[in-house]
Amino acid sequence: MQPARRLYRRESEENRRSALIAATQELVAEGGPEAATVRAIAERAGVTPGLIRHYFTSKDELNRAAYRTLMDGMTAKGADAIEGVGASPEERLAAFIAASLRPPVLDAGAVVLWAGYMHKVRSDADLLAVHEAGYLAYRDTLQRPIETLPRDTSPGQTRREAVACNALIDGLWVEGSLLPAAFAPGEVVTIGLGSIGAILGIDLLAQSAKLPDFGRTQT
Repeated sequence: MQPARRLYRRESEENRRSALIAATQELVAEGGPEAATVRAIAERAGVTPGLIRHYFTSKDELNRAAYRTLMDGMTAKGADAIEGVGASPEERLAAFIAASLRPPVLDAGAVVLWAGYMHKVRSDADLLAVHEAGYLAYRDTLQRPIETLPRDTSPGQTRREAVACNALIDGLWVEGSLLPAAFAPGEVVTIGLGSIGAILGIDLLAQSAKLPDFGRTQT
């Protein structure tokens, strides 16, 4: 019985940490980092302010955890999509791009939350480190299928291509999330596949029929 009690306690603590992170994200998305005070976070999460210190050494640490969770979540969605398709690098790359440009990654709340932290990265070195780690994790995940495409490349080419493709995805993610009515169903994904295919010199749109839920609405 003792191991079961320890497991229950661990799950409870993980749930409370997740609740605090979720409350912080909601408040930052609603009013910026300044809105995420300790009192407001505790009230939103349904806990006492003192309990926050049990899980996080400071509000800044909680903010970094909230931002890391956002960034890691978007990368994880793309990585999961890669594992859910066939073995060809073209199909895996197309799956990653599509997952990055449709819900739940394509989401106005996520963009607003991301933007809420942007002005702080220049003054908070620790938050900047979280941003850099999240960016590199996403870019590296994107670069791996690019590296395995059947074509000749020069030294450093796949890294530069991953940087360019990442920037294109970022732009479509922002506009597709904030202005969903400006795009037809599935159009953001189609534009992403076509444009990144043009950068890499391959036909990624040919992979669209193999992708789960291709063409579903942006909302």
